[in-house]
Amino acid sequence: MNPTLAQLWERKSVRVFLDRPVDDATRNEIIDAAIQAPSAGNQNLYAIIDVRDQAVKDELAELCDHQPFIATAPVLWVFLADCRRWLGAYQEAGLKPRAPGPGDLLIAYADALVAAQNAVVAAHSLGLGSCYIGDILENRERVAALLNLDDYTVPAAMLVMGWPTEHQLKRPKPPRPARGDLVSVDRYRRRQGRELRASIVARESGAAASFDYDGWMRAFCERKYESDFAREMNRSAAAYLRPFME
Repeated sequence: MNPTLAQLWERKSVRVFLDRPVDDATRNEIIDAAIQAPSAGNQNLYAIIDVRDQAVKDELAELCDHQPFIATAPVLWVFLADCRRWLGAYQEAGLKPRAPGPGDLLIAYADALVAAQNAVVAAHSLGLGSCYIGDILENRERVAALLNLDDYTVPAAMLVMGWPTEHQLKRPKPPRPARGDLVSVDRYRRRQGRELRASIVARESGAAASFDYDGWMRAFCERKYESDFAREMNRSAAAYLRPFME
């Protein structure tokens, strides 16, 4: 396994950081790596907000499902799907372009996420830990006001980064699905109930016969899929989508 592959296997989410700043040279090195990511038509349909104001960090920690570690992370970046910048560039040329639509947003979203993943890989190579915060999609109105977003700039991901603690370095990485659970050939293959059960049991218990699939799944569904934060995220996401559907 070459060093790049080894680092992809090693990397895991880190939510506890040393009280040690990340210098500007290291931040810029990671940002420059993010900018090297591929993008649709080389448009780079994203923007990065480097949040340094502690008051803003504190507010984001509350708005993103009340997670205190967000406020204490040395680095906090918000990656936006930016459908505003090129619209402004077209208008500067005297054009009268159409309003951005859902396809434009999805392409910009992909650009932003690819750039964010470049940042994650670069950070890990430099010894930094990171964690994606999907909850940035919650509370659309308050987040938009806090970060000065308009109708055509949508959060795609938030990243927190810092130097991991010793405990975080030694903590095992959660198991990932088997290749066959995710890969279909030529066409999507819908997995059926028993196959799905076997996949989860194998991943979460090492195929132990005592694993309570039904109980585990019930608790996971309540904690994630049916949770208050998931419902708020869907409400907020619909609000972000509305301008692109008009």
